[in-house]
Amino acid sequence: MRRAKYLLATLSSGDTLIIHLGMSGSFRVEPPSAANRGESAEPDRHDHVVFHLDSGDRVTFNDPRRFGLMDLLGEEELARHRVLSRLGHEPLSADFDARALAEACRGRKTALKVALLDQRIAAGIGNIYACEALHLARLSPFKRASTIATAGGAPREAANRLADAIKRVLKRAIDRAATASSSARFRVYDREGERCPRRGCGGRIRRRTQAGRSTFYCPTCQR
Repeated sequence: MRRAKYLLATLSSGDTLIIHLGMSGSFRVEPPSAANRGESAEPDRHDHVVFHLDSGDRVTFNDPRRFGLMDLLGEEELARHRVLSRLGHEPLSADFDARALAEACRGRKTALKVALLDQRIAAGIGNIYACEALHLARLSPFKRASTIATAGGAPREAANRLADAIKRVLKRAIDRAATASSSARFRVYDREGERCPRRGCGGRIRRRTQAGRSTFYCPTCQR
């Protein structure tokens, strides 16, 4: 599962529950069978909130360092939220496509990799999957973000490739339950010096620092 700063859940009341994981927050999901058997009946000392779902599942929020937070917002409050109101589209939503990505990148002089980490461009893309998506899309992380869009904000072919790559990389990560420690699951991330996995490429993965973050890329096929 991707680790995100903010998790949003829309309740049946129409309100939105905002959850910030902080530095150590996580969720534990227990199916009805576990609850009925009394498993995990004694909460961990770092369990702070327990949700009982209509399905019978029990979801527990655990946060050893207590930097996480929760807030319940109405529709108007959500629209005025100083952070969430400025977030870009969620990459796996129907609203996120090449056109939305190109419009968000129009006129931006920052590097494409750095732009992907800007939550106003797209919400929830972290450093690892920005590297992975750019490699899959065969795009240099150092190109200007504006190059994937026309002057009017229409998507160029590169925007189509990148939007598709972002969705594919994130879906694959969720399906495989990829984590930052499972480097064997990644195409380029943390593979400096290794041969590029793209068939017929022959290049080797390099690492450079962008905006204080490590960028892994293939200089041969990412242009």
